[in-house]
Amino acid sequence: MDILLWLVPSAVITVLAMAWVAFLGREGREQDREEVVRRLGIALEKEKTRERSRRYAAPQPPPDRSTGVAVRVNRDASWGALGLE
Repeated sequence: MDILLWLVPSAVITVLAMAWVAFLGREGREQDREEVVRRLGIALEKEKTRERSRRYAAPQPPPDRSTGVAVRVNRDASWGALGLE
């Protein structure tokens, strides 16, 4: 436990510095509520138009239908279908 006592001063200084910065940062944050709502509305409208612009001009290929099981080609059947028996 005595070994960790050297951490106490640095931890106290860190906590004090965090409290001081948090206190200073709160002073200039007064904003008009209606201005904030207007900016939020603009940001939400931009998000909607961004979703529309994510579409591609070219049609999307249909997704591969995967069953999760690997199926090997039966070579005997493929040779027979080609008439190369």
